[in-house]
Amino acid sequence: MLVLHDNLGSGNAYKVRLLLSQLGRPFRRIEYDVTKAETRTDEFLARNPDGRIPLLEFPDGRLLAQSNAILFYLAQDTDYLPKDAFAQAQVLQWMFFEQYSHEPYIAVARYWLHFLDPGQVQKEQLEEKWRRGHQALAVMEKRLGGAGFLVDGGYSIADIALYAYTHVADEAEMELSPYPGIRRWLDRVAEQPGHVLITQDDFS
Repeated sequence: MLVLHDNLGSGNAYKVRLLLSQLGRPFRRIEYDVTKAETRTDEFLARNPDGRIPLLEFPDGRLLAQSNAILFYLAQDTDYLPKDAFAQAQVLQWMFFEQYSHEPYIAVARYWLHFLDPGQVQKEQLEEKWRRGHQALAVMEKRLGGAGFLVDGGYSIADIALYAYTHVADEAEMELSPYPGIRRWLDRVAEQPGHVLITQDDFS
């Protein structure tokens, strides 16, 4: 069975849980408290020198890190990755956008506000995260204002990658009311077969 080295609060780890659930693939979770440096132990670093989750462990002992790389691997030869080469490149385009222009701002603001002591958060830095996060949301809105999903052809791992932190943007104190296209898209993703909640820990 696949083993997912995981943290229920992590949107990056949630991406993998969501796709595994939608694929119907059984897996076992190992939970780590990242606020207590449990991914920085010698034992974990021997598995992933980068010291981060998610980390997917295969029955044969192979290990794969980085959430979007895991999504791309698991989606091979499934409906979650288009067959057309150009459409595949568009999926990757949105996944790179997520890691470079979206996650560093919305996810970090959420982490600061949701998991850290308020005294650790500097207002000026938080406001910059909000500003850049709203820039990313505006880019998504331009696409989703007139399209059902991020890539033509339907729901894909591009949607999973960006859904993870967008649907909990309220935990980053980022209001989604100015983005009707995004809000409709969030509802569509939540209606997909196999959808699970970010807080769900029962996958039996």
